[in-house]
Amino acid sequence: MHASAESNRQGLSSMEITILGAARQVGRSAFLVSGKETKILLDYGAMTLREPAFPMHVPPKDIDGIILSHAHLDHSGATPIFYLRDGSSLYTTAVSAEITQLLIEDFLKISGFYLPFEYIDLLNMMKKVKPVSLGEEFKVGEFKAQLLEAGHIPGGASIILEDGGHRLMYTGDINANETNLIRGAELEFGELDEVITESTYALTDHAKRETVEAEFIQFAHEVVERGGTLLVPAFSVGRAQEIACVLKAHDFPHLVAMDGMALKTNEILFRHQESLRDPKLFRESIESLEIISGWSQRNKLVKTPSVIISPAGMLVGGASVFYNSEVAKNTRNAIAIVSFQVPGTPGRTLLDKGLTLVNGKPRKVKAEIRRFDFSSHSGRKELFEMFSHIKGKPKVLTIHGEEESCLTFAQEIREKFGFNTYAPTVGEKFTV
Repeated sequence: MHASAESNRQGLSSMEITILGAARQVGRSAFLVSGKETKILLDYGAMTLREPAFPMHVPPKDIDGIILSHAHLDHSGATPIFYLRDGSSLYTTAVSAEITQLLIEDFLKISGFYLPFEYIDLLNMMKKVKPVSLGEEFKVGEFKAQLLEAGHIPGGASIILEDGGHRLMYTGDINANETNLIRGAELEFGELDEVITESTYALTDHAKRETVEAEFIQFAHEVVERGGTLLVPAFSVGRAQEIACVLKAHDFPHLVAMDGMALKTNEILFRHQESLRDPKLFRESIESLEIISGWSQRNKLVKTPSVIISPAGMLVGGASVFYNSEVAKNTRNAIAIVSFQVPGTPGRTLLDKGLTLVNGKPRKVKAEIRRFDFSSHSGRKELFEMFSHIKGKPKVLTIHGEEESCLTFAQEIREKFGFNTYAPTVGEKFTV
């Protein structure tokens, strides 16, 4: 029975969820939760395509508060739309707020022509931020809310919402496994009536992190010790710092350099070390790096046996585009792919076809290419373990995954746990 029909039979509920985005796809996460008197947005992200795409529209005057799970643009990137005039309070962790501003500033530089907001609207949004600590309870109208460690990136959170009679949990992007950089997700949610869960890797198990790290370190040794340069294109938030921590934790003895927007993320994380699993390891990792600040350094570095960590993680822009075109020319060199590569991006073309663009022309890459699964999302095993922790008989909505992933995950949760499950489409409404 469809959710709305079921709710009509049972009588009016005080909590309604509208799916605004991330339905059977990854990108533009956004969910509207409506109570008797209060309307809250959980995330309002963008699809960061050449021409960005956005969630379903909600009139800003209707919104009483926005709760942001984490800073990645597919969850935060369209939020300034709600601050063209005044706007309601935005609740998130302090580190998420700072990283969100950093990423949206960059989004405006790259895609500003296509965005329905400007820099002034981002500044208005930042004035409305109410920082919340993990574990702290806070009120938004009739709702009581709490953020729990999600284990995805620093400051990232799962969201619990209560209205007195019902409890909803939205995973955001979640990773149950701790990494060198951050703690694993908090999985004690208590009794729940509704779960909105990511499904990114619901059909895939990740390799053991210890194995991935050991293979990566061995590869880094091999490349540098044969006189090569190892380029690691990495997301500027989380992945770049994790790779630096992995190298430090394994006492990697050779030169490690970092470039690009990851350096600004480092500065933010130094101010918010409470969001990190091992602040001492982080400080030592960053302090031992060679920090790249100009072109003479870059030109010298690509000829030096070393590891270069540089955004963008999919080679779409940033300093890694330059490093890639130079590193690609020599068989001694190598490129380690440590981030997910969206189809159609230069990183995916490199991985699938061994091709890169040099002066606008496709060239066969001579450097060795290897992929390492440093995912910051729970895999299939961890997602099912998460559901084994859940108390009660919640309705489950599977989102933030490819269509097959969302549909299959919903079916498997229903079969394994007996929960009512749905892989929703954009615009569908569900009552709790």
